[in-house]
Amino acid sequence: MILIRTSASLARQKLSWQMFRQCPACFSTSAGTTPLERIRNIGISAHIDSGKTTLTERILFYTGRISEMHEVRGKDGVGALMDSMELERQRGITIQSAATYTIWDGHNINIIDTPGHVDFTVEVERALRVLDGAVLVLCAVGGVQSQTLTVNRQMKRYSVPCLAFINKLDRMGANPYRVLNQLRSKLHHNAAFVQLPIGLESNVKGIIDLVDQKAVYFEGDFGTVVREDEIPGDMRAEAEEHRMELIEHLSNVDDVIGEMFLEEKTPTQAELHAGIRRACLQQTFTPVFVGTALKNKGVQPLLDGVLRYLPNPSEVKNFALQENKKGEEEKVLMHTARDKSHRFVALAFKLEAGRFGQLTYMRVYQGSIKKGDNIFNSRTGKKVKVSRLVQMHSNNMEDVNEVYAGDICALFGIDCASGDTFTSDAKWNLSMESMYVPDPVISMAIKPKNSKDMDTFGKAVNRFTREDPTYRIYWDNDSKETIASGMGELHLEIYAQRMAREYGCEVEMGKPKVAFRETVTSPIEFDYLHKKQSGGAGQFGRVIGILEPLPPDENTKNMFNDETVGTNIPKTFIPAIEKGFRESCEKGMLAGYKVKGVKFRLQDGASHMVDSNEISFILAAQGAMKQAFVKGLWIIIEPVMSVEITAPEEFQGTVTGHVNKRHGIITGTDSNFGWFTVYCEVPLNDMFGYATELRSATQGKGEFSMEYSSYAPARSDVMEQIINEFQGPTVVEATKKRGRR
Repeated sequence: MILIRTSASLARQKLSWQMFRQCPACFSTSAGTTPLERIRNIGISAHIDSGKTTLTERILFYTGRISEMHEVRGKDGVGALMDSMELERQRGITIQSAATYTIWDGHNINIIDTPGHVDFTVEVERALRVLDGAVLVLCAVGGVQSQTLTVNRQMKRYSVPCLAFINKLDRMGANPYRVLNQLRSKLHHNAAFVQLPIGLESNVKGIIDLVDQKAVYFEGDFGTVVREDEIPGDMRAEAEEHRMELIEHLSNVDDVIGEMFLEEKTPTQAELHAGIRRACLQQTFTPVFVGTALKNKGVQPLLDGVLRYLPNPSEVKNFALQENKKGEEEKVLMHTARDKSHRFVALAFKLEAGRFGQLTYMRVYQGSIKKGDNIFNSRTGKKVKVSRLVQMHSNNMEDVNEVYAGDICALFGIDCASGDTFTSDAKWNLSMESMYVPDPVISMAIKPKNSKDMDTFGKAVNRFTREDPTYRIYWDNDSKETIASGMGELHLEIYAQRMAREYGCEVEMGKPKVAFRETVTSPIEFDYLHKKQSGGAGQFGRVIGILEPLPPDENTKNMFNDETVGTNIPKTFIPAIEKGFRESCEKGMLAGYKVKGVKFRLQDGASHMVDSNEISFILAAQGAMKQAFVKGLWIIIEPVMSVEITAPEEFQGTVTGHVNKRHGIITGTDSNFGWFTVYCEVPLNDMFGYATELRSATQGKGEFSMEYSSYAPARSDVMEQIINEFQGPTVVEATKKRGRR
């Protein structure tokens, strides 16, 4: 029997923190920095309530970063360290991604804990944009859920290698084998266990390490005593079977292990570790770890897996975009050397209003900066001085003098926007590839309760819209109201509460408005002549072509095609026609919503040597759009949400009835140990107030999550009501008659 990493080891880990603070050189190379091989930038991502923040809290405890652990819901009056906002502790959810760093086994690990709610999906986007690896946390009962699919898509978008951690083995109904099958079938991961649980639910004793072929137990008050032992006799056959399954899945994607498999050789522990690392970095294999963060089991081996299998910054290729002499964008590879041999490049990926002004989170991709240096914003060209440089530990700051490529840091007093690139050279026009920002799906009217608070309201809006690109505020001329747009009801509600708490400005929210869109159902030919003569130079422009619908999977964008041949329309006027088309799409004529899912095919036209100018063709394109509206059949499309509802089986009939009442289409069902899950697609317009209805119908036991799926044609009664409100009943009847013709 061997004892490893006991509570004495935890004391050593804490001692290493004190040594690090007193003598950073002990952890450094000759260049004065931590070597790249000993740095990991990771994110913790998952569906709502899968245990991300609890896991992060355990990681910080076991690495000696914090001296005691607290729970997410804050029942002890403290709450989890990474949920630093009061609202987060009250609701038991993560709203903002929180950054921290810690040391494990001599490695510096930067960690970002991200929210699970789809309403705060931009927090996950910007975290994954700057990270090198991720831990995908899955609930042993819930498995792969709707937001897991979103997080998985985001990881693929930014090519982030990941480990999977099946958490909550202690919950009633835990089934990690089912979750592994879902990883393979729903997320299409080539995944296999590298660990097996010893016992489930209330009987969780420890884990079996399939690579090193040993049992690991977590003892002591907080699981700090990690004991290795032989695999229990009753689990040896199962462990051997899953080890062979691991080798088989690995052999399909790794040449070295594949050759050994064909030659019927058994890989050694070192060969298996090396094979898993190679495949993980290539994103062709996902190692699956198991444990329960709440019960303090399986966290230390997961940390070992992070160091062993996830990449360090030098193993990830990062590119910036730069314009060449021809005006074309070309990619520039970032150099990861942790010294001053290359010019400084960093991306500002998150803004936050701190106690001392705006805090700008940055990922350094190349070179280094120290306190007092001047850097330049590539977008604005402005020079800024680095007056204070910090590393974040949730909402606590630790001052540092210098940061290098691969580090994540924060700066004060820098005026910028989320996604800006900073360099050390004013003439170096460089831009890091931007992150994806989804469009808002819901809007509500917003105004201060007290008209005297308008200035404060303006300050709050200015700050929150800079921090969060998915939270948008604008003035609607038609309704004469200020409109707030976001990713969901919860998203808008959280910002309204933050205005009251952080600025003392209470606001009133109006009825939610859905982002309806207008589109055409079939191709329409147009031939429009704009001609105006009122003495002196006139206006002349003629456009001929077809306005046609785009395929359903592209109905959230518009396209402009120039198919003209010859010089009937000079090429200098083509951009003006496109501008007129796109301006017309900003407000449709059916109900005033944006026009989407249409292609403007310009085929011919005419111009005048004297009277044709840019404004003539802008107005001609707008006239062609009006002509197409009169001639064509237009419809309204609405956002449809992918909804996942989980509740006890006795309420299945009630829940199904509610889905049907809200015009939802059930796409699948699942049942597991007395609980059922319904997968369905429901129009967003029909989802308002569903949280309250579900809770009251299931005695508070039901829960649901939803995310944007697609745009689809609205029902005729919804369409009629919307047009009626905008144009009046006579126009609705005229539209119906045109449709019948």
